[in-house]
Amino acid sequence: MKTEIYLSGDQMRSDALRNTLERWHASDPSRMAFALVPEAEQACVSLLQNECLRAGVPLAGAVFPALIQENRFVTSGVWLLSPALGSGRFLINDLDSNAMLCAHRIAAAVRPQLGARKMTLFMVFDSMVSHISSILDELYLELGDAVNYLGVNAGSESFQPLDCLFDNYMLEGNAVLCLLIPEFEAALAHGYASPEEVVSVTASVGNRITHIDWRPAFEVYREQIKQIYAIELTRENFYQYAVHFPFGIALATGETLVRIPVGVAPDGAIHCVGEVPEYAMLTLLQGPVPGATDVLEKIASHLASPGPEALLLGFYCAGRRMHLGNAAEQELLHLAQRTGMAIGGALSLGEIGSIERGAYPYFHNGALVCAHWTAI
Repeated sequence: MKTEIYLSGDQMRSDALRNTLERWHASDPSRMAFALVPEAEQACVSLLQNECLRAGVPLAGAVFPALIQENRFVTSGVWLLSPALGSGRFLINDLDSNAMLCAHRIAAAVRPQLGARKMTLFMVFDSMVSHISSILDELYLELGDAVNYLGVNAGSESFQPLDCLFDNYMLEGNAVLCLLIPEFEAALAHGYASPEEVVSVTASVGNRITHIDWRPAFEVYREQIKQIYAIELTRENFYQYAVHFPFGIALATGETLVRIPVGVAPDGAIHCVGEVPEYAMLTLLQGPVPGATDVLEKIASHLASPGPEALLLGFYCAGRRMHLGNAAEQELLHLAQRTGMAIGGALSLGEIGSIERGAYPYFHNGALVCAHWTAI
């Protein structure tokens, strides 16, 4: 049985949705519906909830800025995926500002469902949650390597609050959706390169960098952009250019975490997608060059097609798309050709996983997250 389908806007409002849900339920009542909805179609969430309740199908889903369909970005229709439910789905709302409490709530929901078979904990966070990295740190202390960690952020590309996570009954913001799914093949990569020069964050609060090298963050960032890239950065053109020159956080493992700046405050603080630890060593990263294939080859080496008509479930960072422009869809096309799979998925606002399989989970920007859907 085919366990994924893309329904256009017209099909969503015809019998196609109802027929698909009834067919899935009849073939295996334990399966669920995982819905990827573009922001422009968010009004259809209530339709999905009503039809899933009618068919007796457990529902989980998220609203993203756009979808990936036939290796292109689209803002209409809905992806419906039907994973083997494994042991559960959990929508945990009203996330506390205390990361330890958030992680404890997630672990408390997940831990009783774990058994001998290793599972993947797939998480979708509301992108407005500002302390996801800290939650992941605390969650690893709770669960360790009992699960594989993977996930993305949902919400609006405008970074304005949006109720973006849902199940059969609720539509929530400030929340995380967790799916416990049998282990499957996945890969994450970003390919951002670092120059040698580093600076030090001397004051930060969550995702807000206030001082770099003991000076106002925007002042230092502007100087670095001018020195390295000969660009005059202002408050007015900040978002236009900053997406091309994110910060890189060097980790002891040799990995680099990308942090894309999305705004500058009146006091000179810089807001990023994802937390930046105080006293972190930062570099200014050079974004991927259009046409480069190293990241795509890395993903393809892990995820060659498992069979005919297989789907590569893909999540592509919105900041990466903004940086690459039209070349972003060329990346999707090249990846589809290299893996032998069509790509379906969504545009994400942050990615969760590890560069190496089964390792510590980090919160990334600028990355691609891909998985064999047919193996789920």
